[in-house]
Amino acid sequence: MTLAPNDNLPIEENPAQDRWYLAYTKPRQEQIALVNLEQQAFEAYLPLYKKFKKTEQGPVALFEPMFPRYILFRPSRPEQSISVVRNTKGIATIVRFGFEPALINDELVRRIRLLEENRSHATLLELSNLKAGQTVRLKHTALGGIEGLIQSVSSKRVAVLLEILGRPTVVQVEHHQVEVTDH
Repeated sequence: MTLAPNDNLPIEENPAQDRWYLAYTKPRQEQIALVNLEQQAFEAYLPLYKKFKKTEQGPVALFEPMFPRYILFRPSRPEQSISVVRNTKGIATIVRFGFEPALINDELVRRIRLLEENRSHATLLELSNLKAGQTVRLKHTALGGIEGLIQSVSSKRVAVLLEILGRPTVVQVEHHQVEVTDH
């Protein structure tokens, strides 16, 4: 940003390149909106969030929208109008504050990209909410329903201390075979 001569008012050097617009998508149509914005030559960005879903076969990595129903976009050319975005398949509306479209600066988008990249490389252990000392309940095993104390957590297994027939016993189970109890 520079100052205009004599009036000390800021002048945007290239607002299309350092600002992003925000669109609100139709339910679960973020990917459709992304494809259609790109086909119209917009630069579009859908931040994704890595999480692990528990399945009977074990945890499976999934990538879901970080901000459900929102997508960022900006024109690829200074003369490109954003008015066509309202009619883009998958888009419900352009987010506005009064009559002005919401603008997000490039620095915030850069930080979101960094968070997304760091999380996409994270392992199950790094994202797990299981910690040593927590009380858990076993599920999907012959010992289902029994509560115990987590002794250790690795990327593959959770060691749980149980009391079986009056004796302390440590069992190794997979992450999806335990759930944290409220107490």
